[in-house]
Amino acid sequence: MSPGRVAAALVAAGVLVCVASSLGVLLPRTVLGRIHFLTPVTSVGAPLVGVGLAIDSGWQLPTALILFTTLVLAATGPVLAAAMARVAAQRQGLVPRESPE
Repeated sequence: MSPGRVAAALVAAGVLVCVASSLGVLLPRTVLGRIHFLTPVTSVGAPLVGVGLAIDSGWQLPTALILFTTLVLAATGPVLAAAMARVAAQRQGLVPRESPE
């Protein structure tokens, strides 16, 4: 399989995950339910797109920037989603407002 086809397959899979999550966010009625559909975008969809773009562009400085951005997004996306879920749960009174110890 050529690198161009692998890159196209990775980008297509990433876009599919992002579109499915975007459509899925319309189903739940609560904020906490909707936040669950955010994490596949940041932890699966964006990394697939980023790796696909990196394969397609070859090894050069823009590729390093693509991979760095993808790594930062994949590392921080789930953490930010968890923080947003905690704030939403605090506002709904599901968890105490004190800081976790």
